[in-house]
Amino acid sequence: MTDSATLTATRDIASVLHPYTNLRKHETQGPLVIVRGKGVYVYDDAGNEYIETLAGLWCTALGFSEPRLAEAAHRQLSNLPFYHSFAHKSHDVGIALAERLLAMLPVKMSKVFFNSSGSEANDTAIKMVWYYRNALGQHRKKKILSRLRGYHGVTVATASLTGLPDNHRDWDLPIPQVRHADCPHFYRYGKVGESEEQFATRMAESLENQILREDPETVAAFIAEPVQGAGGVILPPATYFDKVQAVLRKYDVLLIADEVICGFGRTGNMFGSQTYNLQPDIITMAKALSSAYVPISATAISDKLYQAFLAQSDKIGQFAHGYTYSGHPVAAAVALEALKIYEERDIVGHVRKVSPSLQQGLREFADRPFVGEVRGVGLIAAIELVRDKATRASFDRKLGVGQLIANAAQKEGLIVRALGDTIAFCPPLVITETETTELLRRLCRAFDAALPEIDKIARSTA
Repeated sequence: MTDSATLTATRDIASVLHPYTNLRKHETQGPLVIVRGKGVYVYDDAGNEYIETLAGLWCTALGFSEPRLAEAAHRQLSNLPFYHSFAHKSHDVGIALAERLLAMLPVKMSKVFFNSSGSEANDTAIKMVWYYRNALGQHRKKKILSRLRGYHGVTVATASLTGLPDNHRDWDLPIPQVRHADCPHFYRYGKVGESEEQFATRMAESLENQILREDPETVAAFIAEPVQGAGGVILPPATYFDKVQAVLRKYDVLLIADEVICGFGRTGNMFGSQTYNLQPDIITMAKALSSAYVPISATAISDKLYQAFLAQSDKIGQFAHGYTYSGHPVAAAVALEALKIYEERDIVGHVRKVSPSLQQGLREFADRPFVGEVRGVGLIAAIELVRDKATRASFDRKLGVGQLIANAAQKEGLIVRALGDTIAFCPPLVITETETTELLRRLCRAFDAALPEIDKIARSTA
């Protein structure tokens, strides 16, 4: 590490509180400081190159340094750097972005509300569900069902939806209105001899029984990612969403599709809802909406919600919800340009073309020691590590086996995300087949380098 890089790391340790980081370890380990990016590559302050296999945080769909997005931001900053949408005000780029989203969404929606993050988009969705139920006089129907290992954000309400223990432990969460349903991970929770379809039936029956236990008159909505991202890249088993949606319709439970990670091409369709045939009442979007160049998110609602909102805002005098930066014109301009690029460059077609090389290449790791399952769709995938392949027994999480792979990968010029002992992949959608080959080559070297230490851990814990 150069003297300059060392100084930067020291400054970081002294001043920055990092999200999702072991704070004690960070005081001695310090940060990897990224200073620039190009395409699927990023570069640290020592000049080292890395393939960014998680697109930052599942988000830089068009890669780093796309000039058209920078130009769109500059034009808007020069013209109208800020305006709001409160009290009957608006601006042209916000209107254009809402129109474009409504035209491309997988199901017919009525209106789009803008936020600045995926957490805010889902937080807004929760408030909208409660507002809707109150408008209908259903004052008891307020519980939101999420799923174990689902990820929906980190605000007080959305962290409650998130079904991961660390997001609740010592944060005094979840809030009382949230319940968690089963995680539909067939590899981990399927029974011996059970088919995916049978497992999906069992999951739907379990959901129905949970609604009945809670009392259907108290259950307002169910939120789901088409593919569970931060919970481990968990794909729904065959027929799962068809069966779950039948249960939701039976008990008048709204469906919120969290498209924050899956939206805008990631699964090989423009939306994950298309890949898995979801028919949501609310759709939340963020991340790839602007290719993460500027913070922006959106919450789209069906007409039945909007009609209820009309009556309720008449009763109260206003729709009393909003953020200073809702539909920020610079963010809207960048998002609008990103959507144009997705269409002009046929990003969905590109994903369908290059994703087989990534998925097939990763599946070749299934024969390696300690690899339990390789799973994925489109350009999102994961490798789950296990202590015993036959029994699928996991390592003790405190041993940090997944992080050993991530650390080895970083030394090989590859940034991956260790979600416990699951290694996640979500490269920029612009990745080429040549770059995918290089990604897999570096990953092979990382696995080879980490294997002796993992084997030592497995032997000591057997």
